Amino acid sequence: MYHSVSSVGGPLRDLAVPPDRLAEQLAALTTAGYRLIGLTEALELRTVGSTEKLVAVTFDDGYRDFLTAGVPALRAAGAGATLYASVGHLGGHAGWLGRWSADFGPMLTWDELAEVAAAGVEIGNHSLIHHPLDVLAPAVLRDEIHRSREELEQRLAVPVRSFAYPHGYHGRRVREVVEAAGHDNATEVGRRLHTAGRRRFAVPRFQPTPDHTGADLLALVEGGGPRLAPQLKRLAQPGWRLVRRAARKAGRTLT
Repeated sequence: MYHSVSSVGGPLRDLAVPPDRLAEQLAALTTAGYRLIGLTEALELRTVGSTEKLVAVTFDDGYRDFLTAGVPALRAAGAGATLYASVGHLGGHAGWLGRWSADFGPMLTWDELAEVAAAGVEIGNHSLIHHPLDVLAPAVLRDEIHRSREELEQRLAVPVRSFAYPHGYHGRRVREVVEAAGHDNATEVGRRLHTAGRRRFAVPRFQPTPDHTGADLLALVEGGGPRLAPQLKRLAQPGWRLVRRAARKAGRTLT
């Protein structure tokens, strides 16, 4: 689960991996025999019984640096990927990052997103506005998910099959709307390995950071990472959702 392909300081630095570090990480995986592809393709291959060593590579949000630095890095590594576009923010900035949004540079424009699709990258849906979906009213939730998918498909003329929950937040109600809108898989954060038979609409992901060397990322993929913290976060989600819902009613959005 990557975001920006750049260098960023401050509290959000883990959301940006510089191009040379990204190249190192991808090379470590391919050298170890992993095939790097988009999420939908990876799930399909597993469904038909493929035993290949697969890593699904995903990028959230849709920063312009994905086109200028991410696509070349993927091409050099012979890798595929899925890019999840925040539809309502295209051509602007990542407003949900607040005062740090300028550090991440501009978002892709629609024309640039079309270039990404033409380069063979799967385009996924990251909702209309990048805010937590599990605290929205039903009508707003449906509009966020349906309208963003429809706009992506109409403007890019490509099928949009995969969805990424903004901030990783979801629940049964959100998953049902995502599926009803026509997606056939969706990703959360999760920080653990996805295994066959687990929920197709809550595929977990690891987050590489600028501090992960190629060897570090390979060890994470092969070892599965820490298990206690992800489990504790899953157990805390229902209570944290109640807190965020109350905050939203008071006019604040907690992420």
